[in-house]
Amino acid sequence: MARAAVPRRLGDRLSWKTARLTDRREESSAARTLGFEVPGWPGHLAGQHVDVRLTAEDGYSTQRSYSVASAPDGERVELTVQRVDDGEVSPYLTDELAVGDVVEVRGPVGGWFVWRPEQTEPVYLLAGGSGLVPLMAMIRVRRTVGSRAPFRLLYSVRSPEHQFFESELRLDSSGLDRTYLYSRSTPAGWPRPAGRFTAADLAAAGWPPDFEPTCYVCGSTGFVERAAGLLVAVGHHPNRIRTERFG
Repeated sequence: MARAAVPRRLGDRLSWKTARLTDRREESSAARTLGFEVPGWPGHLAGQHVDVRLTAEDGYSTQRSYSVASAPDGERVELTVQRVDDGEVSPYLTDELAVGDVVEVRGPVGGWFVWRPEQTEPVYLLAGGSGLVPLMAMIRVRRTVGSRAPFRLLYSVRSPEHQFFESELRLDSSGLDRTYLYSRSTPAGWPRPAGRFTAADLAAAGWPPDFEPTCYVCGSTGFVERAAGLLVAVGHHPNRIRTERFG
């Protein structure tokens, strides 16, 4: 049987590319942002992810998927990785991978959970823990292109020590509305006690359903299912809710 030709752009995305680590910075006690140069990188949309492959000297290889944290910037790609203590890949990436080391990446992957600069409707971003990473890419793209699409962010995290991108979000001057919720411990004097988010929290931090915002929800399976269910319960149409989960 004849094999259909693969368009060059699709072929570029499906092929493994060499990614060399150029810099790294701490985002929290357990997370690092890793900057890579990827020759031949085809570009990406905010919200997409990549597959990362590690290969040992004996030929054993393993791969994991990570969201792209950065806005498109030529052949530079940033991934923010949270260490899973009993994981096989994340401890190596966060603790051992050194500047100059090489991994392989494939992508970008995904076309549903993305934000494009031509979108003008209100956007409601709901992040649980490290689920902020692809949403941060959306925030950065919006800021880079000067979009006037109104953005609101609800970020639920265990404690202040687990926050990602704290200083960047605090200094953001693009008009991004931000609400923080802490599930286990709060900053001193925080007005809301620590605990799980509620329907009232989602309604207070977000857009009214009749504004027809696009809602992007990312986090653990439990976070995503709870948030998506509460969004529907307070009146948001399911077709306007896009979800991405990890774990």
